[in-house]
Amino acid sequence: MAELGLNEHHQTEVINYMRFACSKRGLRLKTVDSCFQDLKESRLAEETFTVDEVADVLSGLQAVVHSEVESELIHTAHTNELLLRQLFEQAERWYLKLRTDVSELENRELLEQVAEFEKAEFTSSRKKPILDATRPKLVPLNEGGTAELLNKEISRLQEENEKLKSRLKAIETQATNALDEKAKLERALQALQLDRGQQEDLVKAQGLSDLENTVAALKSEFEKTLSDRVESQKSLEDKLATARHDLLRVQGQLGLAEKELEKKFQQTAAYRNMKEILTKKNDQIKELRRRLAKYETED
Repeated sequence: MAELGLNEHHQTEVINYMRFACSKRGLRLKTVDSCFQDLKESRLAEETFTVDEVADVLSGLQAVVHSEVESELIHTAHTNELLLRQLFEQAERWYLKLRTDVSELENRELLEQVAEFEKAEFTSSRKKPILDATRPKLVPLNEGGTAELLNKEISRLQEENEKLKSRLKAIETQATNALDEKAKLERALQALQLDRGQQEDLVKAQGLSDLENTVAALKSEFEKTLSDRVESQKSLEDKLATARHDLLRVQGQLGLAEKELEKKFQQTAAYRNMKEILTKKNDQIKELRRRLAKYETED
């Protein structure tokens, strides 16, 4: 394939996927067009609209189109993932490891090349004679199960197309119900706003009375708390003074007990014997120092 650098078989596969993507794109564009057409027929019947009404109409249209485009983008991403899965499964059967370069998906030159190829392919396909779709086709003998798989894919696409149509109808119904519900809520809000003035006066009077009662209750509670705190502080000061006196008394008793204990210890025989031994040792040390000093002088 001269345009994309692929062989004939892969060229056929790319063309099939392009046709599939083009058909899905055309179907989704028709769906978006139908959204605008339904809006024109259902909401644009009057001659003049206010700014709020125009904004309401555009908001509803935006929600429907946003949902359709989002579902189509999600579906396109999922179909691309399934296509990659098929390629990877075939490669794994031959113990191959394929790699993809995501950065090449934003290559403008390659994108333009693919666009030109798609345009040329679809232009040439339109010039070819169209076969009768109702006429049965013969199954090629050399393709094996390819035709059967293709028929299954066509059936699956047709079922998916029917599901999308049903989903579109459901979305349209939900959008219409949402618009009706919004209109009902707006009318209910206008009815409630009529009595809003009297309700605000009543709420203000009741709120002022409640506020005064709350302030009085808070003031009374604060005074009670302050009184309890003063009494608690006086009680703590009295307890602290009593504890100080008890501490001084205990310290005095301990001092007297230490002196009495020391006096009793000095009167014991062990203390006197120890004192005599220390005195003798001190005298011996003094005698030894005196002798040692004498020898040091002679040297």
